[in-house]
Amino acid sequence: MISLKTTDLSCIRDDRLLFKKLNIDLLAGQLLLVEGENGSGKTSLLRILSGIRLPEQGEVIWQNQQGVAASVHTQGNYSGEMAFLGHQDGNKLDLTVSENLSFTQSLALKNTNSIEDVLNRVGLAFFDDVFVSNLSAGQRRRLAIARLLLSGARLWVLDEPFTAMDTKGIAMVEREIEQHLQNGGLVVMTSHHSVSLDPENLIKINLSR
Repeated sequence: MISLKTTDLSCIRDDRLLFKKLNIDLLAGQLLLVEGENGSGKTSLLRILSGIRLPEQGEVIWQNQQGVAASVHTQGNYSGEMAFLGHQDGNKLDLTVSENLSFTQSLALKNTNSIEDVLNRVGLAFFDDVFVSNLSAGQRRRLAIARLLLSGARLWVLDEPFTAMDTKGIAMVEREIEQHLQNGGLVVMTSHHSVSLDPENLIKINLSR
């Protein structure tokens, strides 16, 4: 079974210990919701899990591969199966919606979705030829979700995925997360919004404690 684990993970930022000896055990179909006050280390944890930064101590283990965080750029298996969405959307403003999606699709190791399908699912049908620079903040976030759906990644690491979303957009993201979990995916996320997901598949940790 697909799994993501951490062992005795510690993180220091600006000479301040954010968390220590953090152990996570996440299996296929489960979502880990990371909670905590501002500055408690939520984003830092997600950046460690995605390989953007290294922990001071401990390891990230994907499918029993130790040291993933230290070698994410050389671990083709992990880097291809993990997708990170941060506060910034990561879209190319000077490209059209479809060009952004085509680029994402070309990098995916495995993908069964079509561009037309994901555009419909995120509410951007008929926006394929629009330049991203002409989209609203909420539409750009929807495009970021569409890119996520095309990534083929089994692990989604999401930092505030509901940013700039209206009510319908939030419902759409929750629906796609639920579907991803039902398909055997894993999700690690932070959110200031309440999350309406099946509690049986939801694990919470609070870094403020």
